[in-house]
Amino acid sequence: MTNISNFHLLLLLISFLLSVSQSLSSSIINPSKVKQVSWKPRAFVYEGFLTDEECDHLISLAKAELKRSSVADNLSGESKLSEVRTSSGMFIAKNKDPIVAGIEDKLATWTFLPKENGEDIQVLRYEHGQKYDPHFDYFTDPVNVARGGHRIATVLMYLSNVEKGGETVFPSAEASRHQKTSKADDDLSECAKKGIAVKPKKGDALLFFSLYPTAIPDAMSLHGGCPVLQGEKWSATKWIHVDAFDKIIDKGGDCKDMNENCERWAALGECNKNKEYMVGTSELPGYCRRSCKLC
Repeated sequence: MTNISNFHLLLLLISFLLSVSQSLSSSIINPSKVKQVSWKPRAFVYEGFLTDEECDHLISLAKAELKRSSVADNLSGESKLSEVRTSSGMFIAKNKDPIVAGIEDKLATWTFLPKENGEDIQVLRYEHGQKYDPHFDYFTDPVNVARGGHRIATVLMYLSNVEKGGETVFPSAEASRHQKTSKADDDLSECAKKGIAVKPKKGDALLFFSLYPTAIPDAMSLHGGCPVLQGEKWSATKWIHVDAFDKIIDKGGDCKDMNENCERWAALGECNKNKEYMVGTSELPGYCRRSCKLC
C-alpha cells in the first residue's frame, strides 16, 4: 500500500514539475530574435514571438465574436465607427485560459512593463481592402487618459501571413544611414513604401513606443495598417499604459455586475463602446462595473 502511494506521489510530482517547466518556458525571451526596426520612433520586431498554436488559438477564440472596429473620438474619447479603421475585432480577457495567460506573461517579460498596465488583447481581422489609416496610439482626449494614463507602448502580434499588403508602416519614422529604404523592396505595397514598414509574418511581434522616456508623446510614432491586397490578415494588439489599467478607480461600495453577461460583454470591448450601460456615472452606476474593472 505504501509503495503504491509513493508511486502516485511521484507521478504527481513529475506532473507538477512539467507544468512549472512549461509555464516558465512560455515566458522565456530570447534577445537574439529581436531586431531594431527604427530608433525614431523606438520600434523592434521579435521573430517567432508566438508559436503557430498560440496564433491559431487566438484566432479561434475571436472568430465567433468579431465586431466592426471603432476609434476613439479626439474630443470626447467615445468610441465611434470610422472609415479610418475598417477591420473587425474583439477583446480577450487576460485570464481567459492558460494559453492566453502564457502570452500575457511573455508580453510582460519582453516589454518589462507590468501586466496590469495593459489592456486586454484585441484580436483583429483585415479582409481584402481593409486598413487602418495612420494614427497615434497615445490619446488626445482627457477621458481615456483618466484610466491608466497614456499608452506608452504597443505590441502588435501577427497571427497570419499575408500574400500582399497589410504591412505596418511608420510614415514619419527617421531612417538610419545603414537602413535600406523600403522602396528597394519589391514585395512591399505602395502604402508601405511611404515610410519604414514591417511585413506581417505569422508569429512575429512588433513592439513600438508612443512616448519618449520622458513621457512626452512621440509624434514619430505615427503608424498605420496598409490595405490588404491579397489574402487575409489576422493580428493581435496589446496596448500598454504608463499606469495600472486594471487599478481600482471607484471608491464607493456599489461596484458589482448586475447582468450575467457582463464578463462576456466586457471581453468584447463594450466597456468602451457602451459606457453608459456598462459603466455609468457616480450618480447613475452602470450594470457591469466589476467586469469593467472599476473595483
